Amino acid sequence: APFGLKLLDRIEYKPGISAIDIGFGAGFPLTEIAMRLGPDSTVYGIDPWAEAIARVQKKIALYRIGNIRIIQGVAESIPLDDRSMDLITSNNGINNVNDVDRVLSECSRIIKKGGQFVITMNLDKSMIEFYSQLENVLREMNLVKVIDLMHRHIAQKRPPLDRTVALLQQNGFNISDLEHDQFNYTFSNGTAMLNHYFIRMAFMDSWINILPPDKMEPIFESVETRLNEQARQAGGFKLSIPFVLINAVKK
Repeated sequence: APFGLKLLDRIEYKPGISAIDIGFGAGFPLTEIAMRLGPDSTVYGIDPWAEAIARVQKKIALYRIGNIRIIQGVAESIPLDDRSMDLITSNNGINNVNDVDRVLSECSRIIKKGGQFVITMNLDKSMIEFYSQLENVLREMNLVKVIDLMHRHIAQKRPPLDRTVALLQQNGFNISDLEHDQFNYTFSNGTAMLNHYFIRMAFMDSWINILPPDKMEPIFESVETRLNEQARQAGGFKLSIPFVLINAVKK
């Protein structure tokens, strides 16, 4: 939500426009954008995640929103006409696609001249408190190759900001505003963090995929123990999430 709230504040709300939210996930801020723009605007949402789409469709029905059009698909291939969108948003979604270059090229194709493109993305130091302890455990177990995999995973999901800015400019966007911010996820301890639904849903599988299966259990046990001790000394445990909002306009 902190990402999306920042994004919602920067949208230029105009009646009768066409918009698309890329990687809408469970529906926020897609549904909020549609309601704020009003019924004479059309807001598309694109996401490949079938389970999330089912949830969003329930929300759309519950909120009685009539101006949302759902597209199940990937942002590397958006089935919309050239220069048909006045507004594109993505709430921490662009940095989770497979091919950022291709996605930004598609965004450049479908947006009108003067159209607004607002995105949020978390930065490479996100959740550094967890990743630091994981790296310490891997180093003590002499799993140097796994450390390299971990850093590659971070770089893939949270690419350098200057690279994203450069790609936007290469695809015909002028950066009108770039704002840094940060929030924290706070937990009682590491056990609570590792068992939290959002952590299990959004992160756990990708962590498991980079670890050796025969060492996965002792690695997590050791990380959990360290996080719990850290929480005991500090009176709680937090994950810091630095992020940036980029507000751009199509030249």
